[in-house]
Amino acid sequence: YNDASVAQDIFDHIVEQAISHGLVDGTVLYTDSTHLKANANKGKYDLAQIEKSRSDYWAELDKAIDAERKLHGQNPLKEKTREPQVKQTKVSRADPDAGYMVREGKPKGFFYLDHRTVDGRLGIVTDTFATPANVHDSIVYLDRLDRQRDRFGFDVAAVGLDAGYATTGIARGLEERDILGVTGYRRPTSPRPGMMRKSAFTYEADADGYRCPEGQLLSYATTDRNGYKHYRSDPQVCRTCPLLASCTSNAKAERTLTRHVWQEARERTDAHRLTSWGKAIYKRRKETVERSFADAKQLHGHRYARFRSRTRVQTQCLLAAAAQNIKKIAMALTKPPKQAPA
Repeated sequence: YNDASVAQDIFDHIVEQAISHGLVDGTVLYTDSTHLKANANKGKYDLAQIEKSRSDYWAELDKAIDAERKLHGQNPLKEKTREPQVKQTKVSRADPDAGYMVREGKPKGFFYLDHRTVDGRLGIVTDTFATPANVHDSIVYLDRLDRQRDRFGFDVAAVGLDAGYATTGIARGLEERDILGVTGYRRPTSPRPGMMRKSAFTYEADADGYRCPEGQLLSYATTDRNGYKHYRSDPQVCRTCPLLASCTSNAKAERTLTRHVWQEARERTDAHRLTSWGKAIYKRRKETVERSFADAKQLHGHRYARFRSRTRVQTQCLLAAAAQNIKKIAMALTKPPKQAPA
């Protein structure tokens, strides 16, 4: 119960069997997450200061930020500004490993997330990983993808992901691995009523700035520690602009726009969704990973964590996925051959 390695070995061995029978090829992988209700009363908790989880591509982002600042003649950020962010959160007294989940359209309380990847051919599960529910889907994704490539020797050509994985970090990571990513559409945050959207401004790569509807170029100012480049307008020009009231409420009459250092990779990945092959890949999500979760919840008790602690919940996820894989392998190998039409 204190180590999930035995369950992991069992799961891996079953995946290897599926590969040996030609039921898994690892060319297209689908990943998503689902929540399991923790074995903990949501009303019994303590408040604690917890470090926010960092993405698995944070070191690469630090290098990109330093390079961007150096390009513009700015000093590197001080080390102390890169310390993990700390936030106050609820910690369960019964199961401190569980995460308190607050998501729109989801129940509030203590939950775990099962991050699951399935192969696009028959929907056989190739990876499952449990985290507290307050760890975002995108944070552990690239590490788990690499784990499958290393462990099973997958030559992954494309991945299908929902909008929760539509981040610049994942887009960059997939391009570095020469994998085509097809992600769902993430609607940008709407401005306050009556205010101008960012889409009204046009990014000009040659000038490295944004052109406003009135023709002013918002020039580069700085790059923050989260990897966003800041572009600012000239207040002297903005004060006499007829669009000022709908553009900014800043006291200095200054408009600031941000652009991630890996934004180009994100835009290229977003474009995949609009291609014919991208639409075909994304359409299969509901037939693969979503169906796998539905089967787990309906037949394997996957709505609830049966144990306490992340390690034990990880074991539960691995064994449930292993059982589903055994059934799929058995059905695939015992199907009668299709008879030729009379």
